[in-house]
Amino acid sequence: MSKQMPDAKRKPIETGLSAEDANLRHEEGKNELTHQKTSSPPRIFIRQFSGPLILILLVACVISLFLREWTDAAAIIVILILNATIGFFQEYQAERSVDALKDMTAPRALVIRDSKTASILATDVVSGDILKFESGDIIAADARLLEATYLKVNEAVLTGESLPVSKNALTAGASAGDLSREQMVFMGTAVATGTAIAEVVAIGMKTELGKIAALLTQTVSPLTPLQVQMKKMGMKLLWICGGVTVLVFILGWAHHRPLFELVIFSVSLAVAVVPEGLPAIITVALSLGVRRLAACHAIIRSLPSVETLGGVSVICTDKTGTLTTGKMKVREIQGKDVKEILRVAEGCCDAQLPDAGDIGTGDPTEVAILLAARKQGMELPEIDAENPRVFTHPFDPKRKRMSILRADGSLYVKGALETILPLCLTTEADQLSLLKINEGMASRGLRVLAVAMGKGKEEKELTYLGMIGIADPPREEAKVAIAAARAAGVKVVMITGDHLDTARAIALELGILKEGESASECVYARSTPEDKLRIIDHLKSSGEIVAMTGDGVNDAPALRAAHIGIAMGKGGTEVTRQAADLILADDNFSTIITAIREGRGIYANIRRAILYLLAGNFGELFVVLGASIGNLPLPFLAVHLLWINLVTDSLPALALITEPTSPDSMKLPPRSPKKLMVGKAEWIRIGWVGLLEGSCVLGLFLFTLKTEGLVPARNIAFTTLVLSQLWRAFSARSKSKLIFKLGFTSNRWVFGVVLFTLSIQIALHFVPLSQRIFGLSELGWKTLLEILIVSFITATVLEVQKLIRSQGGSFNSLRG
Repeated sequence: MSKQMPDAKRKPIETGLSAEDANLRHEEGKNELTHQKTSSPPRIFIRQFSGPLILILLVACVISLFLREWTDAAAIIVILILNATIGFFQEYQAERSVDALKDMTAPRALVIRDSKTASILATDVVSGDILKFESGDIIAADARLLEATYLKVNEAVLTGESLPVSKNALTAGASAGDLSREQMVFMGTAVATGTAIAEVVAIGMKTELGKIAALLTQTVSPLTPLQVQMKKMGMKLLWICGGVTVLVFILGWAHHRPLFELVIFSVSLAVAVVPEGLPAIITVALSLGVRRLAACHAIIRSLPSVETLGGVSVICTDKTGTLTTGKMKVREIQGKDVKEILRVAEGCCDAQLPDAGDIGTGDPTEVAILLAARKQGMELPEIDAENPRVFTHPFDPKRKRMSILRADGSLYVKGALETILPLCLTTEADQLSLLKINEGMASRGLRVLAVAMGKGKEEKELTYLGMIGIADPPREEAKVAIAAARAAGVKVVMITGDHLDTARAIALELGILKEGESASECVYARSTPEDKLRIIDHLKSSGEIVAMTGDGVNDAPALRAAHIGIAMGKGGTEVTRQAADLILADDNFSTIITAIREGRGIYANIRRAILYLLAGNFGELFVVLGASIGNLPLPFLAVHLLWINLVTDSLPALALITEPTSPDSMKLPPRSPKKLMVGKAEWIRIGWVGLLEGSCVLGLFLFTLKTEGLVPARNIAFTTLVLSQLWRAFSARSKSKLIFKLGFTSNRWVFGVVLFTLSIQIALHFVPLSQRIFGLSELGWKTLLEILIVSFITATVLEVQKLIRSQGGSFNSLRG
């Protein structure tokens, strides 16, 4: 590496900007990356009142207020506020968690102003400032090198490359727009070795880092699969609600019912069709997932992302720092005397290690050598003490080697094999053999350094000792996680800015690739931020549900574009964390697989709760619709339907979302994004279960109406429907396993909620206040027996269906 010394024409290097000039340039703006502002608390709260289901509830609430049905309106308002409050606190807490991560970094910069060196906040750096930096510093802005002494910069945060890049100041006219220019340094990158002085040419959003951050504003986060599913289902319910309401209104008009009664009837029907508790149930289900993931060191920034994880079919991931440790390590040594090879290599290093710990300063490859030597009981300070340095010939990009002369006349040399072999006393055959070994090591993704030893200052007649293979090793937990992903049918794709050979070697070691497989679909090397966006968009257009993980700013636009963006909490940059939906607080790739498993369980539970609720709502609908067609009195009061939907129906549904995730969930392939949560088969099942339940209740209502009158008939119909839905909650836990095989206590929440709700429902008939509110009367033993017999019918049929299926039979008339 060359060094360019200042001359008389370089007066600004010595003086820098004046304080006055710096203040004027501050008007150009601060040296910081602007990011998408987090939502304000009011905006987060208002955002909870969206979607077709919420719209239906809002309309029903307005109509109830207009008709002075205060109880109905109050109940709907309570459930809307409850749902919004739960969703608000989850999103608000997630935003605060991200803010806490942002506060972990507060970089400063060393500048020359008014001929004095001063340490200032990096945000106060302006264009034209003269920066000074050395090993370990974070570069505050894009700058043109004026002086550089053996400078290497780690640009992994920007490009994804794991090895430091050599820099020089030979050319003064380089542009900040070209990352390949050796005469430029860039904001956010870290100095690995050497010292330098540079002139700032771009700050803030005009830097290369800023350009990548700007891509985020052009990238729109897609709707999650759950949001799409809920939107489609909500629209279907809107049409069903509207169609049935119009039908009932026409039938009522034909039967000469009073207009006011028809309006009340229609509102009751709307209440019957819509599962009022569903928005809150989904929110609670997702919130439970957030809490479980938080215990696994995963911070969820938006609730729907929890469920989306369950549908992930492709995980696109950066390599450096995500799949690998981000720290170079000696992984292979070729030679006869390993300890001697390490001793000479260590004696030819400028890096330093602390007395304890593994975080050294200097070139990462040299730090790796020092750590490997330490494991062999050797320390560089001891070598320096016993055999001091006399002369150093530093590493140079052209020579591709360095050497250090020791006091005893020994010359320690390390560098690229092709530059060291010609200086060694080896035969041509030996050289060909060693070059072949070198080629094999390089193909495995190793950075190869040859080690030799000589006498005297001149690099000649050297004795070849061996080769050291150094690489950024894979994380052990990543290997296990990738194997689990494969077993679950989730494809892992590596997208990196590193060389193809390095990327392919890591992919083979991790199991992303198998021997003989083509790397073209699983490994993308030398990728720019724009390339990553194109890859994500291609996968999405192919119908995949895509998760993108990364830690560098170059990953941020792709994280935003993916269905799920996953950032590293410790090693990730602020811009990346802002773009992410999920933040891994422990930087553990395997946490992603835990999250996918959790997401699959949550999807199954939400689907289970939805089918349970809708079947109940359709049961209510068929009772009311049947009464309308038969010109019968309304079987339920509106307050009955609200009580059923918000309490006796919703509480068991809430318990169903706590169902444990199936142990087999990760043995199945990801669900198809085209498959609806509530598709044709599910609607058929909802229809026949609702029809069966509704018919049983309507039959008992009609019988009691004829024998005892309207009030007793409503009394018995109300509780029969509630109990029928409670027993059905046990059956809803599984579509294939019988209640007795599952066990009543394997989900204690369902058992407890059913028992609690049953007690409350029976108590309504005996408490004077509830008798007045609900228009109820006490139940006799004969009536209770009738209710129990009829209410067990639906759950019994469902269990018989399971039994027939488990025995290999068919029950085609009830399949769904």
